[in-house]
Amino acid sequence: RIIRAVVRTFKYFFGVRFELKGLENFKVEGPAIIVSNHQSVLDMMGLMEVLPDNCVQVGKRELMYMGSVGLIMYLGGVIFINRKSTSSAKMVMSEVAKTMVAENVKVWVYPEGTRNCTGDLLPFKKGAFHLAVQAQVPVIPVVYSSFTSFYNPKTKLFTSGKIKVEVLPPIETKGLTSDDVTDLSDRCFSTMRETLFRLSGRPS
Repeated sequence: RIIRAVVRTFKYFFGVRFELKGLENFKVEGPAIIVSNHQSVLDMMGLMEVLPDNCVQVGKRELMYMGSVGLIMYLGGVIFINRKSTSSAKMVMSEVAKTMVAENVKVWVYPEGTRNCTGDLLPFKKGAFHLAVQAQVPVIPVVYSSFTSFYNPKTKLFTSGKIKVEVLPPIETKGLTSDDVTDLSDRCFSTMRETLFRLSGRPS
């Protein structure tokens, strides 16, 4: 909560405004998997605007070594995954599933697997959806509008702007098995992509 309060002040320095919608969709009983698109480090500010209580993030281990950003993520309880080691990643995710249910926490995952500021979505990795099915918990999609109108990571061009953030209704996984993971991932991808285009004022 301390980190959230500090990071939320950054928006005033960057001139970023947030328009939030659908926060009531976080109010599910018990744990859940939250998935969102991931564009840049600016996501951290948006994250702190909507982050529900009792929620931890999952991120790639390399982020832990990104100076102050890595330190903030570490202090914030981010679970770091070594994606280069399949066995290690599966072991960690299995423990996450057990802990999530036992301690009633929500887990925030970026299914694209890396930052993507193209204005579209990258194909989703399946880890978050395997985790949701394994734990039999709902998936809550969160979508940030595109940053492309005011942020260009290649030229480092940045101007002030508005970011729309929408929390979509939970997608239930009770009764689903590993055979349903691909369909679950595809459904979530389609819904989030359509929402991304709508929030960004772009034809789908």
